[in-house]
Amino acid sequence: MTTFNSSIQSKQGLTSEQLLIIQQEMETKSKKPLVAYLLWFFLGTLGAHRFYLGNTGMAICMILFGWLTLFIWPLIDVFFIGGRIRAVNERIETNAINQVKSFN
Repeated sequence: MTTFNSSIQSKQGLTSEQLLIIQQEMETKSKKPLVAYLLWFFLGTLGAHRFYLGNTGMAICMILFGWLTLFIWPLIDVFFIGGRIRAVNERIETNAINQVKSFN
């Protein structure tokens, strides 16, 4: 909830054009939950969902050592995908807000 409030606070004082730019940036760059879960379902043992969410180091570890865990790692991983998506999307929104503010 605090990140939502900080997002609202950081948007205060922006014009409607600036808010539209941020919205368009979010539509093009935000990570979609359906895509992440489909990648997990079909390619979870290869860490495809982690590549999609930008966690390349852990994705490579899953490729190299995932077979040792006998599919336990991907099974546990599904419970954390939602939180990772929110964190990545919040980071994208914060970067878009900062970019728009820096143009002034």
